[in-house]
Amino acid sequence: MPTTRPDTAIDQIDTRFLESLVGYNTRRATLVIIGSFLEKMAVFDLRPVDFSVACLILHNPGITSRQLCATLGLLPPNLVGLLNALVKRGLITRRPHPNDGRALGLHPTPDGEKLIRKAEKVAFALEAESAAGLTPTERKTLIRLLQKVYLTQN
Repeated sequence: MPTTRPDTAIDQIDTRFLESLVGYNTRRATLVIIGSFLEKMAVFDLRPVDFSVACLILHNPGITSRQLCATLGLLPPNLVGLLNALVKRGLITRRPHPNDGRALGLHPTPDGEKLIRKAEKVAFALEAESAAGLTPTERKTLIRLLQKVYLTQN
């Protein structure tokens, strides 16, 4: 372990160890992207988790709460309030599930579909802006590698 003397001034910060960590680099990239995401999604009043849930409901009408939790790695108690808020805003509805009498399917309302599609366009533009330094191939590779990290954890 390196030692420093109290009178030593540091002119150049050594970040080599941190920069060798996947988590550190992922977090740094996330901070850049999330900052822009929060700013641009404020007009839709959507946080990242709200956006993810709403997108899954839009593209999978009839999806259940259990399926949302499994797909996004959410705990059921955390999802309940989020879904209630989306229902209250008139963005989604709950309907009886056709195959499971105990479950409710989640569906976008017409207003919800319109809002979510607008938000998706903004998110897509944000992604393009955030990944502007990557080639299309590099972007696909980055996504594939990140998925390899989190999909193998389940």
